[in-house]
Amino acid sequence: MTFVQLNRARRLLCELQNHIRDTLVAARVRQAGKFTRIAAVTAADTIYYVDRLSEEAILEWFEEFWPTAWPVELVMEGLVEGATTYPRGTPVGRTALKCIIDPIDGTRGVMYDKRSAWILAGLAPQRGARTQLADILVAAMTEFPTAKQSLADQVSAVVGGGVIAQRFDTVNRTWRRWTPRPSRATDFEHGFASIARFFPEGKGLLGAVEEALWRELGLLGKSGGQLVFDDQYISTGGQLFELISGHDRMLGDLRPAAYLKLGYSSASLCCHPYDICIALIAREAGCLIEAPDGRALRVPLDTTTPVAWMGYANVALARTVRPVLRRIMAEYF
Repeated sequence: MTFVQLNRARRLLCELQNHIRDTLVAARVRQAGKFTRIAAVTAADTIYYVDRLSEEAILEWFEEFWPTAWPVELVMEGLVEGATTYPRGTPVGRTALKCIIDPIDGTRGVMYDKRSAWILAGLAPQRGARTQLADILVAAMTEFPTAKQSLADQVSAVVGGGVIAQRFDTVNRTWRRWTPRPSRATDFEHGFASIARFFPEGKGLLGAVEEALWRELGLLGKSGGQLVFDDQYISTGGQLFELISGHDRMLGDLRPAAYLKLGYSSASLCCHPYDICIALIAREAGCLIEAPDGRALRVPLDTTTPVAWMGYANVALARTVRPVLRRIMAEYF
């Protein structure tokens, strides 16, 4: 695809996400009591009623607006009838693109109106089962805000083209640009950084790993005060947004390794490829998103593969943490 085509694709993903956001905001007013109901449990995740609403909005939008000249395979949690392609009925082998979507990343937080969730999407050239996260050329993420929140962010990117960030006023229906600025700090003192430990399973082991990390970096109880702040945002997209916007300096998710060690199933408790399909945006903003050992993430675009990752606001922080984290993971896992 040419750069012009990539930008058109970026705009399409943003328009799709605008439609989903508006659908969910309207439904919350009409059907607030249903948001917390469980609709289904799949191999990928627990599906709530609010997830079903967003999935329906996605399928309707693709049916009406996706360009027929760009046949695409849609990969999304909640699709249980095999491959879904547009135009409908196109054999997967004849699609040119693969689009992976998380209809709502952070369902648990937003359905209780605690914190914003995110609509995530990435688009890659079709390579069948060999299509990887690194193949994504276009990505977009759009905020589904809490009920009392009138502003919602949208961030998108094409490979090599930087980041486009906009803020939508849901009351006045107006947009304005803003500039993402990841932290330039070269240390962690008085900043936010943490390892994901969202659920009771593995919390003790993951907490011990993080404590060991801060101890080896000389930040545990330094000067009699707590100098690294923790913020458990139960949304991978939300976490990456915190890096992109400059709120957090380091975030990581080591749950696959912890659950393997403890004998827990990683099927529905881990980050999956659709959760981190917008890693391109973070990289275009200047952040580093990588495997815990410092290598590139090698992740297929499916709905079930457990994904462990580390994200750093800048190169200096990554260089500080990488060797220490490798030693600690070798000891604990």
